Amino acid sequence: MLGEYRIEGRRAADIAASVEQAVGSGGLEPGQLLPPMRELAEELGVNANTVAAAYRTLRERGVIETAGRRGSRVRPKPATTGREYLRVEAPEGVRNMGEGNPDPALLPALADAFAAAARQSDRHPVQYGEDAVEPELERLARAGLAADGVPEGPVVVTSGSLDAIERVLMAHLRPGDAIAIEDPGWGSLFDLVPALGLRTVGVGVDDEGPLPADVRRALAAGARALIVTDRAQNPTGAAVTEPRARALRSVLREYPRTLLIEDDHGHQIVDLPLHPLAGVTHSWAFVRSVAKAYGPDLRLAVLTGDPVTVDRVHGRQRLGPGWVSRLLQKAVVHLWTSGAVDVGAVAAAYGARRDTLIDALKARGVEAYGRSGMNVWIPVPDETGAVSRLLHSGWAVAPGARFRMNAPPGIRITVSTLRPEDTEPLADAVASAVGPAPARRYV
Repeated sequence: MLGEYRIEGRRAADIAASVEQAVGSGGLEPGQLLPPMRELAEELGVNANTVAAAYRTLRERGVIETAGRRGSRVRPKPATTGREYLRVEAPEGVRNMGEGNPDPALLPALADAFAAAARQSDRHPVQYGEDAVEPELERLARAGLAADGVPEGPVVVTSGSLDAIERVLMAHLRPGDAIAIEDPGWGSLFDLVPALGLRTVGVGVDDEGPLPADVRRALAAGARALIVTDRAQNPTGAAVTEPRARALRSVLREYPRTLLIEDDHGHQIVDLPLHPLAGVTHSWAFVRSVAKAYGPDLRLAVLTGDPVTVDRVHGRQRLGPGWVSRLLQKAVVHLWTSGAVDVGAVAAAYGARRDTLIDALKARGVEAYGRSGMNVWIPVPDETGAVSRLLHSGWAVAPGARFRMNAPPGIRITVSTLRPEDTEPLADAVASAVGPAPARRYV
C-alpha cells in the first residue's frame, strides 16, 4: 500500500512526524492512501488510539484528509506546496508586473512616524499587563468603521489580515469544516485553509463580488464560513456593490449561523464606497490592514466583530504573542493623523493605470477586468503559454494558478508601477500572447 516507505514511531507525535517527513520528501505522494488505523497500530505495536491521535494531528496540519470508511490519504495539494512558489522569476531586463506590491512612490515615509512613536514610548513605556490596543488607534479605527457602516463591535489588533483571518477561523471551526472562498481569490488564503485542516469550497466572482447563487449553493451544502473581499479583490479587482451586498445579505439571512469574514484590504487605496455585509449572521469579523496603503512591512490589521468572536481571538492572542507592538500601533496612529497618505490621489493613480491598460487591451480585442485596486485579471485559453510568451516579450506576470481552484485559466498583472509610456507596449504583448477573446465572465 505504501510502496517502499515504512511509517515509524511509538508515540503519536513520532508517527505524525514520520508521515509528514515522507510527504515533504516525496516518499508519500499526494492522494496516496494511508493504512487503516488498526492495521498500522498492529504493525507498530501500539494502541489504536495512538495512531488515531497521530492521524488527527496530521489532519489539523492539513497533511492528510479522511473520508469516513474510504480511509485517510495524503491531501491532493498538501500545505507544504505553497502557491507563493507558483511565480515567474523576472530575469534582468524583464519588467516584473506579477508581484502584487504597491508602488513605493505612493507609500509614505516612515521615519517621522516611528520617531514620534518612539518619543511617546520613551515618555510612557508599555508594561506587561497593559491594554493590547493603543487607545487612540482604537478610537480612530472605530470612527472609520462606523463611518463606513460596519456594525459596532470590540476591536483587536493583529499582525496583518491573514493573521486575523486565521485566528477567527480557529476560534470557531474544527478540522474538516468547509469554508466558502472566492474563486479566483487570494492564493495565501488557499494555502492557509488546508493547513488548518479545513476544506475550501469555491464560489464564483464577477466585477460586483461573489455570486449569490454560488454562495447559497455552498452554504446549503454545509459550508460553515464565508470569506468575502469587499474591495480591490485579489486577483480580479472586484468590489462589492450595493445591489450585490443586498443580495448576499439576503442569502446570509437564510444561514444565520454562518461565520462571515470580510477582508477590506483595499482600504485607503480605492475610491469606491464600502458596502459591508456584517451584522446579518450571529458570528462575523471585519478586517482592515494597513499594508497596501502604508507598506507591506507594517504588519498590522484592525479586527472588529461580534463580542464572542473578538473575545476568543483576543484570548488566544494573549496566550501567544500577547499583543502587536504598541510602538507599531503608535506609528500607525501618527500616519493616520498626519495625513501621510493622500487617499484620493493614491486611488486615482492606481485607477488611471488600471483603466488605461484595460482600455488598451479592449481596443485589441482582449477582455480584462479590474474595477478597483492595483491588479488586472485577464482570462486566457492557455495560461502557461501566455506567461511564457509574455516573459519572452520582456514582461513577467503572475500565473492564474496561484489564485484559482476551479475557475478558468487567467493571468494577473499588477499595474502599481506601470508607466504611461509602457501601457501600449504591454497591451501589444498581451494581445500577442493570448490572442483576441470573446467577452466573458471570469467565473
